[in-house]
Amino acid sequence: MEYSAKAEAKAKANDAGEETKPWIRRFGRFGYMAKGLVYFLIGVLALLAALGLGGKMTGTSGMFETVAGKPFGEILLWVIGIGLIGYVLWELIKAILDPERKGKKTKGILVRTGYAVSAVVYGAIAYKAISIAMHASSGGGGSEKTISAKLLQQPFGQWIIGLVGAIIIGYGLYELYNGYTERFMNKFRVSEMNEHERKVARKSGKSGLIARGIVLAMIGYFFIQTAITANPEQSKGIDGALAELASKPYGGWMLGLAAAGLMLYGIYEMIRGRYEHMSFGGK
Repeated sequence: MEYSAKAEAKAKANDAGEETKPWIRRFGRFGYMAKGLVYFLIGVLALLAALGLGGKMTGTSGMFETVAGKPFGEILLWVIGIGLIGYVLWELIKAILDPERKGKKTKGILVRTGYAVSAVVYGAIAYKAISIAMHASSGGGGSEKTISAKLLQQPFGQWIIGLVGAIIIGYGLYELYNGYTERFMNKFRVSEMNEHERKVARKSGKSGLIARGIVLAMIGYFFIQTAITANPEQSKGIDGALAELASKPYGGWMLGLAAAGLMLYGIYEMIRGRYEHMSFGGK
């Protein structure tokens, strides 16, 4: 895909502030790589399950529990947890200080709010990873079913859950579109990448974002079903979405494709950690 001179000029402008706050950018890049590792490991476990080799369809908590039981697993969880704190920090910087210049109009506010929500979500995941590494986890208390059950007890709880579901579906569709059109390549400092790196970034990003978009849309659908039925058992996360795929005709193949997609998404996030535009501190 060709990149326009306008896009390249915008990329250079985005990099104008990269000479300042280097430790923050490095910590944020480490965070992208930690996030990528989370999705890659979830994909590996799902792929093993699809192949009948002992893996399982799980979300972040289940994956962390599995990793903790492996040699050096707790050390890896510490690395992931600390890395995700870096990702959370960078998401908060994007939400509050607006280094990407999204602005204060409606669209900009929505994007920055999304960054803040992402910081909360991955903050909880980081806490879970570190808690399991410290043997301090209390189990799946933060699961989708538990959260939905608590929300259903609140005024307008069903409406809130339905809204959450719609937002997740919308974001999933955005991820799918972003992957299909390859717009995500604008996030990279492509001038610093060789041909092989650009090829890997494009292919992993396209397949990975499409797969993640489909999984997110399914999770959003489960939340809407919860809102309609007022039954928290309808709420499902990544594990539920993968299990739903596995239950369909040719489910093994569908699960395998989804697993491969999540692994590729993980690789894409790791590449983002290396080549993402991360301006901060410039004018």
